Amino acid sequence: MSSRVTNSWSGLREAAESAGDNDQHEPRSKRDSAAERTVMGRIASIMEAFDGGPRVLTLGALSERTGLPKSTLHRLADQLRGVGWVERESGGYRIGMRLFELGSLALGGNRLPDAALPHLQVLAARTGLSAQLAVLDHTDVVYLERIVTGPVPLPTRRGGRKPAYCTALGKAMVAFDDDATQEVISARMPRKTRHTITEPDLLWTELGKVRETGVALDRGEAYADLVCVAAPIRSSGRAIGAVSVTGPAGRMRWSAATDAVRSAAAAIWNANFSVGAGGQA
Repeated sequence: MSSRVTNSWSGLREAAESAGDNDQHEPRSKRDSAAERTVMGRIASIMEAFDGGPRVLTLGALSERTGLPKSTLHRLADQLRGVGWVERESGGYRIGMRLFELGSLALGGNRLPDAALPHLQVLAARTGLSAQLAVLDHTDVVYLERIVTGPVPLPTRRGGRKPAYCTALGKAMVAFDDDATQEVISARMPRKTRHTITEPDLLWTELGKVRETGVALDRGEAYADLVCVAAPIRSSGRAIGAVSVTGPAGRMRWSAATDAVRSAAAAIWNANFSVGAGGQA
């Protein structure tokens, strides 16, 4: 492990000790309002507050998004600045470059995006729709790569998350993972649009259709103005990821998109193992 990474964790350990000691002096009601989170849980909530929000967050905005007292936030933010995970900017805090570097290490250990990228480009060109690659993390989809095309911007981003139950990508992977199916169906499924499937029985039936056809559909379930077709990247057993095309309903040609994502998923599967064996994708 590099000295920079070691220093980062040393600094966070100091943050944990400092915040843990100082929080004992806060009124019991304030500590209860933070749901008695562990210190690392509090740090995670600070970092997650930036997901889907403004690039710069004030201390007040961080408090509102995390539920943490400003005094706790101020101490932890100062420690996070020390290790480069957040940086001060006029008016508040933003994600630091060191966190970006560490995130790049995680992606660097996953060869799937490298194997998939040329096939995503072909998929986007073939369909005229945006193409995306994702993996499953418990009940969430994590976006690894995307090729955006067309006049409608995607509300997703690389490294971003969405609940699996309301996305084609998520359903394409969950359908081939019994543990994930149980976890998703047992979790809350808030309604995102009027088309969102929120009943466990209905989602169970939907996942059965995915297993039968090998593709998953999102008919405006996550975003009312966007639809999606996805296919799992698999040969047998669990899916290692999924690929999709997304766009406005008026531009979606369901049959052609289905054929295209199936072909792309198969090509990515083969390319992924070619890369792993040292060949060329």
